[in-house]
Amino acid sequence: MASFSSVAAQVSEAPLVSIASQDAFFDAIKQKCGQAFAGKVTVDNSNSDSFANKKLIMHVRKCSNAQLQIPFHVGDDASRTWLLTKTGSGLSLKHDHRHKDGTNDKSTMYGGHTLDAGWAQVQSFPADQYSKELFVKQGIPQSIGNTWQMYIYPEKFSYRLVRDGREFRVDFDLTKPITPPSAPWGYQD
Repeated sequence: MASFSSVAAQVSEAPLVSIASQDAFFDAIKQKCGQAFAGKVTVDNSNSDSFANKKLIMHVRKCSNAQLQIPFHVGDDASRTWLLTKTGSGLSLKHDHRHKDGTNDKSTMYGGHTLDAGWAQVQSFPADQYSKELFVKQGIPQSIGNTWQMYIYPEKFSYRLVRDGREFRVDFDLTKPITPPSAPWGYQD
């Protein structure tokens, strides 16, 4: 009988079962590993100025065959990291939010999972059950309808949030890599 550690090693080395369009999407972002890019808000129908006049940077910081860690820096705020993970039944997008001391924010690990194959350039992540429960608990039930989308084209990467009455999008210029920022809060260089 195999030991637990040998079974665990076999599982971690097992090929990830996935869909061609999701593999192509994941791999297109993974090709940017180690690079950072400046962005700008191109759509925001809220009255918030959270992102106004702040330097926006995405950094494809750490990449494996199963997960991409993509910090999203907003000015001096390094609290956000997008975690794009192959799950075997699609792709998961989680928002890892941390405090400056590295501890978890009360609003962390929300996100969603693909429901279909998507496209090599576009994937959608409707809010998962964990996120819906978190949003209700935090008094923002309007967010249970959130769908996050990511787009990757040769010259542009976009992050988009949509729900009834709300749209937000940031576009990043992939033609001009910039100096990567330091590690996001809670992570090590």
